Amino acid sequence: MPQAAPQLDQATIDLESLTADVVALAMKAGASDAEAVVREGDEFSVNVRMGEVETLKESGSRGLGLRVFRGTRSASTSTSDLTLDGIRQLVEGAMALAQVTEEDPFTGLPETAEFGSIPGDLHLFFDDVYSLDGKERIDWARRAEAAAMAADPRITNSDGGSFDAATGRKVMANSRGFVGGYRTSYAGVSAAPLAMDANGQMQRDGWWSGARRMADLESPEAIGREAARRTIRRLGACKVPTQRVPIVFAPEVARSLVGSVFEAASGDSIWRHASFLAGKMGAQIAAPTLTIVDDNAMLLPTGAGGFGSSPFDGEGLPSLRTVVVENGVLQTYLLNTYSARKLGLKSTHNASRGLAGTPGIGCGNLYLEPGRQTPEEIIAETHTGLYVTSLMGFGTNIVTGDYSRGATGLWIENGQLTHAVEEVTIAGNLAEMLMNLTAIGNDLVFRGSVASPTLRIDGMTIAGA
Repeated sequence: MPQAAPQLDQATIDLESLTADVVALAMKAGASDAEAVVREGDEFSVNVRMGEVETLKESGSRGLGLRVFRGTRSASTSTSDLTLDGIRQLVEGAMALAQVTEEDPFTGLPETAEFGSIPGDLHLFFDDVYSLDGKERIDWARRAEAAAMAADPRITNSDGGSFDAATGRKVMANSRGFVGGYRTSYAGVSAAPLAMDANGQMQRDGWWSGARRMADLESPEAIGREAARRTIRRLGACKVPTQRVPIVFAPEVARSLVGSVFEAASGDSIWRHASFLAGKMGAQIAAPTLTIVDDNAMLLPTGAGGFGSSPFDGEGLPSLRTVVVENGVLQTYLLNTYSARKLGLKSTHNASRGLAGTPGIGCGNLYLEPGRQTPEEIIAETHTGLYVTSLMGFGTNIVTGDYSRGATGLWIENGQLTHAVEEVTIAGNLAEMLMNLTAIGNDLVFRGSVASPTLRIDGMTIAGA
């Protein structure tokens, strides 16, 4: 086995040099191609309940992953041991595994000309996420909970207030000359109060704010008050009779529908014939008002990078803006190199990559384009229906499109929100639901990498009393 580069101080490792050296070691060991990824990060998290610190965590991690190819055979290994011996074992293990794996003509790195990275600063990292000292971070969690507890006398208990901060770094290199890296940051605050009605029935809800920098976070007091409002409106919840009515999805739950479309349009689902969208590229799959975009390098209105933004994907291909569905027509599947080769198509630069295993398929900033109606206008023109504020379970069958989820929300009668609803199930078929989309709100806000405005879908079934 050839000698590795001199061991570096673990606290000051040059990650670009490390990944390039590991790739070179794999090539000297007989690999026809190789790819190395290093991830490091640190995080702080505190949860306060009834004013007292319940959990507090500070942690850091660093890990290295290696994928090697021997012709059409491939294998991957990972380690958190970045010593000389640890790296030797990593390379030897990957090469040994590659000798015994099955041949696959579709495996392999992208072509050399495809690699690249979005130039310039995508505003993914801000060092102010650690600008608060430990006491101040705990105080943010306390302030969020205290604001919720003070908002209404019916709020008598709490699942807590929390504050989180994290930074991370990723570096990738491969044997075809690509080396790239970037840093990220995140801060978040949340509250989850509990309220009791006159009959002693408890209800819980919550709210949160997340951002790449502290300056973009909503205040703990605003988060606490909103969490309280959402909790109080759930008091007195009851079942409603089984019926077919329009369902209005609040943005925080509508985004799960967008995520289901992504899963169904994922190349892995398509080539396995495990999606109701297989064979539908170029076909009308949704109402003409629906457009879904995956933008891997977008900026938020604040000027910070999106939660799913990065300069390159999990294989080192430059990030793209991809229109997935336009005016209801499925424009493309979402592909990494492997799934693209299986389908005879080109990668959409949607590879996702952890330390171990082969690249999967992931989204960047995936969103449903907003319409012009306000949520209030959508509700006002809905005679009878359910405004869904939370969903339970994972009842979406991507193969058939069958959809069934536990739901809670608010009943709509004569265009007004009247009372809370719980312990019901909403059901339909995703293919029909997309075609029966009758209203899209103008309230698109990114609170994660997947986002949607308010949506109304007609003709769904509520299974209730």
